[in-house]
Amino acid sequence: MKLENQRRKLQASIPTQSQIEVKFKKLAEQWKHWKSKVWFLPFTQKLTHPAYQQIIALGHDAIPLLLKELAQNDEPDHWFYALIAITGENPIAEEQRGRIIEMKEAWIKWGKTKGYIN
Repeated sequence: MKLENQRRKLQASIPTQSQIEVKFKKLAEQWKHWKSKVWFLPFTQKLTHPAYQQIIALGHDAIPLLLKELAQNDEPDHWFYALIAITGENPIAEEQRGRIIEMKEAWIKWGKTKGYIN
């Protein structure tokens, strides 16, 4: 009985995908709002914002959400660094660097290949 109670408590403490999505959206909105006010800062400094770092801390659960964000926006935010930090991979070819649309397409292709998005 005691073991069963511990198992239930553990399961209750694990966030569901919908809870992770809500948290992701909140953090992404915080970061975008803050970023729009400090457009003059170097981009690398923007990556150190707590909301961006918390998105990275979501780990692999954030990957489909980040890819969805990239896919849905014609002018994507720089989620590339978060994806690299989480996955340890970088599908962006040398000649694509700095070309945001090509970078976005490389990550979307990667996400489809790995089964994170359709």
